[in-house]
Amino acid sequence: MKKIVFILSLLITIGLQGQSAEQRGLQIAKAAEKADLGFNSSTVNLKMTLKNKNGQTSQRTLTTKTLELTEDGDKSLIVFNSPKDVKGTSTLTFTHKVGSDDQWLFLPSIKRVKRISSNNKSGPFVGSEFAYEDLSSQEIEKYAYKFIEEKGSLLVVEQDPVDPKSGYTRRLVTYNKDKGYRIEKIEFFDRKNALLKTLIYSQYKRYKNKFWRAARFVMTNHQSNKETILEFSDYDFGVNLSDEDFTQVALKRG
Repeated sequence: MKKIVFILSLLITIGLQGQSAEQRGLQIAKAAEKADLGFNSSTVNLKMTLKNKNGQTSQRTLTTKTLELTEDGDKSLIVFNSPKDVKGTSTLTFTHKVGSDDQWLFLPSIKRVKRISSNNKSGPFVGSEFAYEDLSSQEIEKYAYKFIEEKGSLLVVEQDPVDPKSGYTRRLVTYNKDKGYRIEKIEFFDRKNALLKTLIYSQYKRYKNKFWRAARFVMTNHQSNKETILEFSDYDFGVNLSDEDFTQVALKRG
């Protein structure tokens, strides 16, 4: 039995060695996508903490709804609940596997829905260190891949955006192969190929014995010395959401 296991392990190793860096990078991304398929829809509450370069902070609370789609990218709706000056502000994102995503922003102060231009997707999301393009779901078709290195259970893959209007030249994504290929870290490089931001995922919890979700995101902007912290709570995968919950009418309703 041990001999059989050894032979199988050797064959797998030989197979991996025969892959190009591009093939293995794509394989890892597909494994991560497969590991997270089937959650259908979810809601979650968030606390957003904005920290400026002097260390001063301000906080906001939000709710996010997500609808999983297989033929195209996922849909999401983000609604700000507090403080008063941003309450009711909401963002609707239709991620697409191919082409630019569709995004809309509702501003309650002027009671107007504003479409986010694909030229502005690299702009800051409501004053945070997250860009509008960071709100999109992770779709395989959006990147070209290259495996960089393996460090124990961690696999580092370079992802180069296919969209020429992306604010990034590349991302370095660190996956944990022993934990359902969940993402542990993303490093974002700007159009000059300089390190712009780092996103750290932590305090993971597994839902439905399959879906890993981090309870804490920390996005650090290395060029502005600003930081945005997202703390997630009350994940619910039992909600029954549909396309009707992700319309411009729903966007205004918040």
